[in-house]
Amino acid sequence: MTARLLSIWSRINASYWFYPAIFSVLAFFLALGTVALDRGRAADILASSDWLVPARPGGASDMLQVIAGSTIGVAATVFSITIVAVSYASGTYGPRLLTNFMEDKGNQLSLATFIGTFVYAVMVLRVVRREDEAPVLGASGDALPGFVPQLSLLVAIALMLMSIGVLVYFLNHVPDSIRINTVLEDIGKRLIRQIRRRFPREGDDGDAPDIDTDTRVRAERAGYIEIIDFDGLEDIARDHDGRIVLLVEAGDFIHPPRALAGLANMGGNDAIAGQVRDCFVLSGLRTPTQDLRFLLDELVEIALRALSPGINDPFTAMTALHWIGAATAELGTRVLRESANDEETNRDEARIVPLTTGIAGYVGAGFGAARSAVATSRKAALCMFDALENCAEAMRSDKRRGIIRDEGNRLLAQAETALSGPDLDELQDRHRRFLRALG
Repeated sequence: MTARLLSIWSRINASYWFYPAIFSVLAFFLALGTVALDRGRAADILASSDWLVPARPGGASDMLQVIAGSTIGVAATVFSITIVAVSYASGTYGPRLLTNFMEDKGNQLSLATFIGTFVYAVMVLRVVRREDEAPVLGASGDALPGFVPQLSLLVAIALMLMSIGVLVYFLNHVPDSIRINTVLEDIGKRLIRQIRRRFPREGDDGDAPDIDTDTRVRAERAGYIEIIDFDGLEDIARDHDGRIVLLVEAGDFIHPPRALAGLANMGGNDAIAGQVRDCFVLSGLRTPTQDLRFLLDELVEIALRALSPGINDPFTAMTALHWIGAATAELGTRVLRESANDEETNRDEARIVPLTTGIAGYVGAGFGAARSAVATSRKAALCMFDALENCAEAMRSDKRRGIIRDEGNRLLAQAETALSGPDLDELQDRHRRFLRALG
């Protein structure tokens, strides 16, 4: 259940309807509250005050109509600009970045502010009454000819001023959000945050526990694994006094009859298998919720597009390599084979044994995936050697440093097939200094 709630929340978080709907409901009840205060004593007090010139029914009605009409028009414009910016960014940087832009809170809250202001203005407009209109039957506070909700009108003006400020922010935010350096920074920082949350303990990998499983739980439908409910699996294993060995991880594509997990000392009845399957949420696309490789793929995709012959932008690729290096260095200092329950310090006794990509897999998914394109550019290749050297400096494990060394050797071998002359000589010299730095 927890995994499904997380899946629903991730979809809501990447939608443009949630915050506008929330703001509309809040504006609706805010209008009811301020109008109720006006029908009490607030309107009369404000109308008789010396510091405020009271609004007349005609002026109040015109003002509210202007606020409502302008905000809904601006909301439509904001939505159009957002869609154009999202389309441009996803087409230029890669379709996988569409989720990142859909989750942008600046765009969502800007649209929600205009929608909420529109709803509030319309709700207040309905209670404004001219002098020649009869009062509502049973009305008390507004029984005199004409009624202007002075407090509600002031709140509407305040919301209008806030909407103007939000509009200025939005016009600055949209071009800034599609700048390539901003896009790469957002992806890189998000990736590092997820690495620290998923692998909280520093150290090196031990050997994975070798557990004999009695039964395999197999998939019954196809799709990408979006979320794995580790807490739910932990409860199932504890209730049946057994262990669950995961054979897949978030981001993998599964289909029948591929095995999801192996059960040890838990029996093999269909009820347990069904409970285990319910802990895997499948989707038609990969999401960054639990999938670190998805965020790495976004950085790699930007680097590959930047180094394509049609674009030929090595500086963007270099920025992407810097963030890939920062994430790899963070991975290189942490225990990547971790119990699903952080309180379980002894992996041999952990109830859940998750499948985790090792450091070699992450290096291959990052630097390795970009290697063929990087090797065609002298500047990008030199930058990749710098990033690899910095990663190795952060690692204390000789085995992990060896993986970095192997990746540097592969880069040179790839560059020898793509470069020649002084460019290749410079790269070979950089490779020798890279090997000396790694000892």
